[in-house]
Amino acid sequence: MAYNVVCISSADGAGAEEIARRVAEALAFRLINEDVVARAASEANIDEEVVADVERRKSLVARLLEGFAAGTAPPDAVVLGQSASDSLRQVIRSVIEETAEAGNVVLFAHAASFALASRDDVLRVHLTASDTTRQQRLAGDRGVDEHEAARVMRQSDAGRADYLRRFYGVSDERPTHYDLVVNTDKLTTEAVSALIVDAVKNPA
Repeated sequence: MAYNVVCISSADGAGAEEIARRVAEALAFRLINEDVVARAASEANIDEEVVADVERRKSLVARLLEGFAAGTAPPDAVVLGQSASDSLRQVIRSVIEETAEAGNVVLFAHAASFALASRDDVLRVHLTASDTTRQQRLAGDRGVDEHEAARVMRQSDAGRADYLRRFYGVSDERPTHYDLVVNTDKLTTEAVSALIVDAVKNPA
């Protein structure tokens, strides 16, 4: 079966943001990232009664996504923290599911691989790298020394593990949760992007 949704998950410092962008461009897919999902959920929080109603929530999510695509969404993004309420979690899930339903999309947001695990048209990708490589990249990206980069990395990993546990009940993230796992230590962003694109275009 052909894939029309690509979910990219990653550890910080694995180079996933640039790879996700390249994959979306190569496939002519939309790119939905953390910011888009967070903004939609934040907007939906203005009316928890709407969020609680499945059909009205879907309608709201559809309108929000259309607004983002048209460039009319509000610019003041509110990034969701670890204390996101159950209602916002429902909206996050709805944004992911509604976006996947429309197809032709690269989702680089909120562990979408787990939200869409039951769909056959989804290619679930995880990008990682060694701690040393990740620290070096984070230090360069953030303009900090490697000691600070190591602290940021540990904090990010802990936050990711907590997110997966609380949102999806995943206490032990494994390679088998994904269809394609790539170590980006040596491979260039171009090479990794090409691997993913080839997997999409040539499914087993």
